[in-house]
Amino acid sequence: MDHLIIVVLIIALLSIVWIVQSFLKKAEAREIKYLQIELKKQRQEYFLPSRFEAYQRAILFLERIHPNSLVLRLNKPGLPARVFQTEILKSIRDEYDHNVVQQLFISSTAWDMMKKSREDVVRIINLAGDQMTDSSTSLDLSMKIFEVLAQLEHLTIDVSIDFIKKEFQETL
Repeated sequence: MDHLIIVVLIIALLSIVWIVQSFLKKAEAREIKYLQIELKKQRQEYFLPSRFEAYQRAILFLERIHPNSLVLRLNKPGLPARVFQTEILKSIRDEYDHNVVQQLFISSTAWDMMKKSREDVVRIINLAGDQMTDSSTSLDLSMKIFEVLAQLEHLTIDVSIDFIKKEFQETL
């Protein structure tokens, strides 16, 4: 009979140990989950302003390299077309170099779209520039750029801007 009591006590003790261990594991899992949520919240609070600024700068970059914007902003009447083309391409490069770090804070898709937009603008500028003669002026190049733009159904820049705006709204 004493053995039976000892066996029952051991079983009861093991059951209590198992219940306490299960409770502690669940409590630990809840604590880890809570800490992960808090860490994520703190990370977002820290990085959110940088992400917002990155989206703003991405839109600004795309607006600044839009061919219409470049032509209006950089045009100097009487400038030779080749010099004007070089200035436009330099401006695009400078804008890109100035904003390259933004890729840390926006999605890879958005960054790839920005790069594709830049490449398409360079292609448009070079296509128009290739049709210039030695006597062509910045006005001739500007008009040719506008002609090329008019032939396109849509610009990659416009698609990129819409995508980035949508992605930004999803982060709110």
